[in-house]
Amino acid sequence: MLKKIAIVIAVLIVAVLGYATTMPDNFKIERSTTINAPAETIFPHINTYKAWIAWSPFEKKDPAMKRDYSGAESGVGSKYAWDGNSDIGAGSMEITESVLNVKVVMAMHFLRPMDSKSTVTFTITPQADGSMVTWTMTGPNAFINKVMNVFINIDKMVGADFEAGLSDLKAIAEKQAADEKAKAAQEAPAPEAAPMEQK
Repeated sequence: MLKKIAIVIAVLIVAVLGYATTMPDNFKIERSTTINAPAETIFPHINTYKAWIAWSPFEKKDPAMKRDYSGAESGVGSKYAWDGNSDIGAGSMEITESVLNVKVVMAMHFLRPMDSKSTVTFTITPQADGSMVTWTMTGPNAFINKVMNVFINIDKMVGADFEAGLSDLKAIAEKQAADEKAKAAQEAPAPEAAPMEQK
């Protein structure tokens, strides 16, 4: 009986490992949302790591995590390292490309729970009703990740975090845009009264 169970387990393991080998060698996780705000309002919230505290879903998973900011304040050369609980692990990011109001590209290096490297890209595309922001993460799909994907839908799990982050970014940017519009309306000079016609 035990021998039969061992054989079944061995067959299942081989099947899982075999199926894992058929998965792509690279992964891509991507989510988008439309924000009713101009690109110049949205861009600084992405291009400055210290601004991420207000909207990044990963910041909320461990508010007590250790954060280290270095390099440039924002844009290319800006660096951010974190060390937190089991939900977020430890790692670092660095902005490697920054196109004003258009795109921000980052190199991400996870140290824990497993060593991995990926590229994170945010793009801002003008829309009739504001801007579409797309959050993308790509990288090599290590074999251990392929095996995990057999049991866990990584795209769905991480994608849910991306969606939550974009939702919070949307709320912040739209409020800022509305406040700026209201302030501009208050500061605008009152229109001059039209001269009365002489009879």
